[in-house]
Amino acid sequence: MFADPDGELRGTVTADSLQQVLDHYNAGDWRAERVLITGDLIQDDSAEAYDRFRELLLPLNMRMHCIPGNHDVRDLMKPVCRRPPFSYCATEEIRNWLLVGLDSCITGDAGGEIAADEFERLDAIVSASPAKHIMVCLHHPPVPMGSAWLDTVTLKNGAELLEKLQATGRVRLLVFGHVHQPYEDEHNGIQVIGTPSTCRQFKPGSDDFDIDGRPPAYRRITLHADGSNENELIWVGN
Repeated sequence: MFADPDGELRGTVTADSLQQVLDHYNAGDWRAERVLITGDLIQDDSAEAYDRFRELLLPLNMRMHCIPGNHDVRDLMKPVCRRPPFSYCATEEIRNWLLVGLDSCITGDAGGEIAADEFERLDAIVSASPAKHIMVCLHHPPVPMGSAWLDTVTLKNGAELLEKLQATGRVRLLVFGHVHQPYEDEHNGIQVIGTPSTCRQFKPGSDDFDIDGRPPAYRRITLHADGSNENELIWVGN
């Protein structure tokens, strides 16, 4: 988002693109309880862009779980995303699931890393929760995307994160943003999912930065009591 309602990113007015996604959701029959927003909420480093983001999402009347991305300014994001119904890197128990948001950002770096204190916070949260199943959300992917340029800005300690999550025996699902393209695979028994952007997409498998022509997207995720999930990637046509 931009402070300017007509602000464009690579030829796309981002407010219009996000509104198109919201309209698609509102017009459908599938209804969610929560929204997961996995980072890169703004582009122009302005507090006004966060206000515009909040105004667009509020009509959904849902809990909003926000996580910072490398384009976010955390000091500007926190005041907006810590006001209900929004939350910032929140932890919440939802029936027999625990939802955990992690900060994977490094100031001044497009790549990510889970810091030692964030690992400590994760350990404390998991240890204190009786939930049978856990979903973890963060911005940077913990696995390679198979794209030379993009794999230089993924999660630097992704293997360590996956190892720690596997050791809990309860993490079933990890959701990330950042890559502007679809991803879904299983790693060490954990389903790992990436969702394309509500704006422009990156071309999968490209050695150099390249834009894909695919439209905006969002993902519908349903968590089941037995630890399984259903998810559907929705491309919103132009």
